[in-house]
Amino acid sequence: MPLEDCQIIELPKISDYRGNLTFIETETHVPFDIQRVYYLYDVPGGAQRGGHAHRELEQLIIAMSGSFDVVLDDGFEKKRVHLNRSYQGLYVCPMIWRELDNFSSGSVCMVVASTLYDEADYYRNYDAFLKDVR
Repeated sequence: MPLEDCQIIELPKISDYRGNLTFIETETHVPFDIQRVYYLYDVPGGAQRGGHAHRELEQLIIAMSGSFDVVLDDGFEKKRVHLNRSYQGLYVCPMIWRELDNFSSGSVCMVVASTLYDEADYYRNYDAFLKDVR
């Protein structure tokens, strides 16, 4: 998949004096059926997460609190995306290597995923990923 397919998706933001509300609906806001949601938190300063790619899985990555960067790599080029708005999500298509870094203190990263956890879907070795995408 080309890197250009990984885009920021604007999610609904309903604001009033009591605070804001954002929601995500399958196939309305994400181009897949939602099968799993997980989140990263208490990431130590200077730590990185990710460091893998998926064969089939699609994701929407959201900074629920604080901020962090996502480095996307399709095997030919890389791009860094800074996430810091809870009403925006980064759509990551299959066959994109991703690394998350630059976590601010207290940040929370929520990931909405298209499949249940399946270790066989992961590329955890960058050279094996490059071999298959090239």
